[in-house]
Amino acid sequence: MFPRDFAWGAATAAYQIEGGWQADGRGASIWDTFSHGTGRVFGDHSGDVACNSYELWEEDLKCILQLGLTHYRLSVSWARLLPDGTTQHVNHKGVQYYNKVIDDLLAAHVSPVVTLYHFDLPQALQDQGGWKSSNIASFFNSYAQFCFQTFGDRVKLWITINEPYVCAKLGHEDGIHAPGLKEPGVAAYLVGHNMLRAHALAWHSYDKIFRPKQKGLVSLALNSDWLEALDPDCAEDIAATQRHFAFTLGWFASPVFVTGDYPEVMRTVIEANSQKYGYTGESRLPFFSKDEPAILGTADFFALNYYTSRKVTSASGLFDKLSMKSDQDVQDVLDPSWPISGVSWLAVVPDGLRKLLNYIKKNFGDPAIHITENGFAQVGQLQMEDVQRAEFYKQTISEVAKAITEDGVNVRGYFAWSLMDNFEWADGYSARFGLFHVDFSDEKRTRTIYHSGKEYAKLIKKYSS
Repeated sequence: MFPRDFAWGAATAAYQIEGGWQADGRGASIWDTFSHGTGRVFGDHSGDVACNSYELWEEDLKCILQLGLTHYRLSVSWARLLPDGTTQHVNHKGVQYYNKVIDDLLAAHVSPVVTLYHFDLPQALQDQGGWKSSNIASFFNSYAQFCFQTFGDRVKLWITINEPYVCAKLGHEDGIHAPGLKEPGVAAYLVGHNMLRAHALAWHSYDKIFRPKQKGLVSLALNSDWLEALDPDCAEDIAATQRHFAFTLGWFASPVFVTGDYPEVMRTVIEANSQKYGYTGESRLPFFSKDEPAILGTADFFALNYYTSRKVTSASGLFDKLSMKSDQDVQDVLDPSWPISGVSWLAVVPDGLRKLLNYIKKNFGDPAIHITENGFAQVGQLQMEDVQRAEFYKQTISEVAKAITEDGVNVRGYFAWSLMDNFEWADGYSARFGLFHVDFSDEKRTRTIYHSGKEYAKLIKKYSS
């Protein structure tokens, strides 16, 4: 049912779990700055301490071993390794920390999957323009080369950038993630472009300099909902669904996997709306330079973060000013039959994942796919006997099995989000996605396995034996 070498994992990210925000020479990141402002994060929570994994890594490892994971996805903190964002100043305590994490995982026969960038840009680079600056791509490439050089003898699966769509839109259009910019219809496309340039430079660096000896694989993690027309017989809804896919998954997957450029519909719509709203600057959707390494083909596998599904209908010009919303011109609709998991946006639709896997197989060249995030949130009163979440994992993994055995999709791994409850960005600690509960009121940050964690461990044992 699942390949013998299938990756069974769980995922975390540095800012969400590590804490130690000023420990041992770590530099500030944009999430430190953002969360220290008032009214930006639920309850004015921050990642200053989080799960305190910087001091409690051994506790995390116990959780990983208790689940029986074969793989563990973590991110390294750019600001912990390179406090000012550049290789001119290396923080050796940071290097030591990640060396220990990687070595301990390997000693326990768990393969590390390392993300270089999971939302936490060094503040020093944000002060120079951040992801809006064209220079960011070379800064990122230097950082990536440093990590490949330092850890690549032991790390064989790399993610350059996690969810560029979220970084671009939530951080630079909506302003609800760090760095908190609201520049509708302009900044997000520029940021997305520079993230793709940065990714491509890093992939080419790995391919030329490190791959011959290290023999690893490099990709970027793209988030996508499954989308389907609200009325499957309505041509407008079908077109809206295709447009929605183009502006979300296609925005990043088309340049990397299909054409080396953005989807045609993005170019035509954005150009038309620029004229309509009297925007006279350079094209809002930048062009890839022939003088830089090609973006096409810069992923050795498809890394997918999937959480939920939506029905789609045309917005019919409802949004009437320059913005990503007016460019997309779509409205998302929740099917009332879909249960909601804690947070309002997360409708539980396990078979949406199977449909999305088939969509990727069909439209992006039948790639090897790692599901690098998938999870279910709990809010409000703590429930250690989280039967709903356990059932969610059972159903979802069953849908992945069908995609493999019945549909022939080349799925190579599945990573639950998350190993443990953590700092969920603008939701702070109010949303709990963990397989382990973390008691944030306790200095020891005690980790306790949820019912769903026990059930996930059983599923891993069942499918990998």
